[in-house]
Amino acid sequence: MRHGTQHADVATAELETALRGGPFHVALRAAIAARGLPLQRVQHHLSRYGVKVGVTSLSYWQQGARRPQRPESLRAVRALEEILQLPDESLIRLLAKADEHSGPERPAGRSYRSFVEASGVLERLLAELESPLDGGLHTLGHHERVRIGAHRELLGRESHHIVRAHRDGVDRYVAIHHGDPGCAPERMAIRALENCRTGRVRWHHDTGVLVAELLFDTRLRAGDTFLFRYGFDDGTAGASSEYVRGFSFAGGQYALQVRFAEEALPARCHRFTQHSAAAPRSGRQELMLSGRHRSVHLVEARVRSGILGIGWDWE
Repeated sequence: MRHGTQHADVATAELETALRGGPFHVALRAAIAARGLPLQRVQHHLSRYGVKVGVTSLSYWQQGARRPQRPESLRAVRALEEILQLPDESLIRLLAKADEHSGPERPAGRSYRSFVEASGVLERLLAELESPLDGGLHTLGHHERVRIGAHRELLGRESHHIVRAHRDGVDRYVAIHHGDPGCAPERMAIRALENCRTGRVRWHHDTGVLVAELLFDTRLRAGDTFLFRYGFDDGTAGASSEYVRGFSFAGGQYALQVRFAEEALPARCHRFTQHSAAAPRSGRQELMLSGRHRSVHLVEARVRSGILGIGWDWE
């Protein structure tokens, strides 16, 4: 009996320490251990609160392999505070703290919060340009070349686009660039390289979002195809660690190539996918850096809606 009391005292002390300093997954694991609940029982209690979370997800959360981010998951965290008899906001506070500190550890990594903020800003900027989300164009092919500079910064990117109009009268495309955290979109340059010219440009400093009209020299009819090329010069932020492309609609072929300066070569590179900004990353696959060309690439024969990207580690 004395041994059991000592064990409970140790578990309680570990929990108090974890709740004060975190991180979230350690605090969650300590809370579950202190209450002596198997994950199946935790899941059962959550279901009584009207929250559905799988045992696998709970296991990932307490291991630190994933972090709850979706609205449903955050509801589960608040319910866990009650189920595990924790102070209000104790786990939520640790999640917010982790989100605040995620930037410096991976400079270009984008939190769910940053995606949501950027999406709201993008809607407003597109509304200013009176542009619908799809713009009346369907992508048949898109080849992007991204350049990373000697100081590990995103220097810029170039896009080669092949589109088909699905309504009459389309005469422009709105290009979107989302710079790395800390960038200055007002200092970026848009380059109309082939079969287009620059129209109106709008940006939002805090989120690093820039949108630019690319005007065609013709009005397309439904079914017409068009080929054009453009680029963004950036170089306004710090070290970059990934390039992410979001797709609102399924489309044609997409190829992404990231080229690094000779003075700044990454230690490792990989590709990844996400169903949405709130979903965990999946589909991780290591990519081999070409020594001669200092580049990595991915090719999707037919993209699906969601997020696709290449990430890299400097050390």
